[in-house]
This record gives sequence, structure tokens and C-alpha cells, in this order.
Amino acid sequence: MTGTSNNGLAERLAFARTLAEKAGREIEAFHEEARAAVTRKGLQDFVTAADRHGEALIRDALKAAFPEDGFVGEETGGEPEGEGFWVVDPIDGTTNYIRGLRHWGVSIAFVRGGRVEIGCIYDATTGGVCTAVRGGGAFCGERRLAVSTRSDPGEALAILGCSRRTSFEDYQAVARRLNDLGMDYRRLGSAAIGLVRVASGVADLYFEAHLNSWDIMAGCLIASEAGATVAMPPLETMLARGGPLAAYAPSLGDSLSFLHPLTRA
Repeated sequence: MTGTSNNGLAERLAFARTLAEKAGREIEAFHEEARAAVTRKGLQDFVTAADRHGEALIRDALKAAFPEDGFVGEETGGEPEGEGFWVVDPIDGTTNYIRGLRHWGVSIAFVRGGRVEIGCIYDATTGGVCTAVRGGGAFCGERRLAVSTRSDPGEALAILGCSRRTSFEDYQAVARRLNDLGMDYRRLGSAAIGLVRVASGVADLYFEAHLNSWDIMAGCLIASEAGATVAMPPLETMLARGGPLAAYAPSLGDSLSFLHPLTRA
């Protein structure tokens, strides 16, 4: 199944797209009792039977199709080793999933040569799959994605994430700065879906002060291929310990330049 076209990227993209949708549909259909089987990993940090089922499904399918590839998953771990490896979050937005809020997604990314080469996200709010391959643009189904062209922050919409690994006062300071610029903002509870919203032009900015690699590997490529400016620490830093990320429409670059110092390791 590995193929040779574009060093196997075309085959991997097609496979990951189908797999993200399959996993998303199975997670959607999970029984309420399985969804309710929740373990708490930390404060407001949960894992469900659906998370474990989804990651096992994705890991086993990728291993069977591309046995030479490595695997890093939120629930089962793994090391970013080998020529290429997959980075997977079976449910980004688990708290939303538990409570019946539809802002969650399945995130699958492929990394090779120190770069994210493929990103696929199943979007539970629409039932669609957004994809990107480096240099090939970003799509939701057959529709090409493009960031917004708004240049007036008074017309712009931001999506913020709030990590308990960072200071709440720092989060408030960013919200205050955006408010002073005239920007409205939301919290959706899923970085993957927030990045898809930037890629599609629905939102103009996504920012969070700390994210893990599985939260954003697919979404950062999709946003970048849709034309977003993406600022974050080097890939190896994100894989090792996570970090901050900002993705935004370039037309707002001057207004949002204050975020760049906040996205350094």
C-alpha cells in the first residue's frame, strides 16, 4: 500500500482522509455508556472509551498499510522516530464530545524530514474531512480553503484556547489586547477545529499559549496551506514538549504582531 508517487504522499493522503472519516463516524456512533466511561487524566483533562477505541483503530490501520511508519498518539504515546511518522489525536475536544458539544475533531498528520507533510481533520460539526498536503493547498472535500482577507480588526473574529499549563492572567491579557483592537473572540475547546475555522476564513485568528503536537500538527498544515501565517516553536520542540501557536490571516498581520513574541519556545 506504500506506493511510490510523490514518495508515497498521495497514497498516504488518500488513506488518511478515508481513515479520519471512518474513525470520526465510529466515534460519533459510540454508545452513550461508552462515551460516559470517562477517566480523568488531570483537571478538566479527560479520556473516554471512544478516545481509546479511535486511537487503536487509527494506529492499527496505519500500521497495516504503512508498516515502516512510526506513530505518536495522545493516548498511547510513541516516539517520533523513523523516516516518517504519524501524529494522531483521536478526539481533539474530548470535553466537548463528552458533553454533546459538536466542536471536536479527529486529527491525523504525517511528518517526514522534519516537516508536516500531510494533515487530515474530521470535523464533527459538519461531518466533513479537511485535508492538506504540503505545497498542494488545503481542501474540505473538493472545496479549496482560503483564509479571510479582512484587514480591519474591528471586523475580525478570533478563537482562543486556554491551557491550564500557562497563566490565566496571560490568557486574559491576550483577550484584553484583542478587545482593545476591536476584535471579537470565542473559545471552542478544540485547537484542530479552531485551525480549520481559520483555514476556511470563518475565523481570522487562532491562538493558544500551550498545545501538544497531536493537537495541532494536522491543523497547522491545513491553515498554512490555506494561506494563514502560522507562528510556533520549531517542530522538534513541539514534538518534545508542546508550546504556543498562533495562526491568522496575513491581512491582519500588523495588528497581530504582538503575538509573535508569545509563540517562541
